[in-house]
Amino acid sequence: MEQVIEFAGNHGMLVAGFAAVVLLLVWTEISRFTRAYTELTPQLAVQKINQGNISIVDISSAADFSKGHLSGAKHIALSRFSETDPEIAKVKSGPVLVVCKNGQTAHTAAAKLVKLGATDVAVLKGGTTQWVADQYPLSKD
Repeated sequence: MEQVIEFAGNHGMLVAGFAAVVLLLVWTEISRFTRAYTELTPQLAVQKINQGNISIVDISSAADFSKGHLSGAKHIALSRFSETDPEIAKVKSGPVLVVCKNGQTAHTAAAKLVKLGATDVAVLKGGTTQWVADQYPLSKD
């Protein structure tokens, strides 16, 4: 125990950095369990899509959307996520899968949908990048 205390005294910056990393990991895990939406792998997303009656909302840039997107996806910019937008009102009434290029921005959109009253919201983990890596097709329609 004396050696640990001595190490901490001699390497304050390392100990502070370690403590910060541990706190960030704890915060990330707590926030993951308390959020009101789920995160689906491409395989689970395919299962949910095959069940039918799910709206797929792609918030990627217009250029990325035109390069390829999930079949049946609607392109809705994140800036349009409000109660007054008719497209958002349609999709929030049922199950929604939110997709973006890499899976990061979709979390923001999913949180906004939940705040707007959507109850069944999921995010595609890894976005279309992971979708393609798992060898699922993209549509250009």
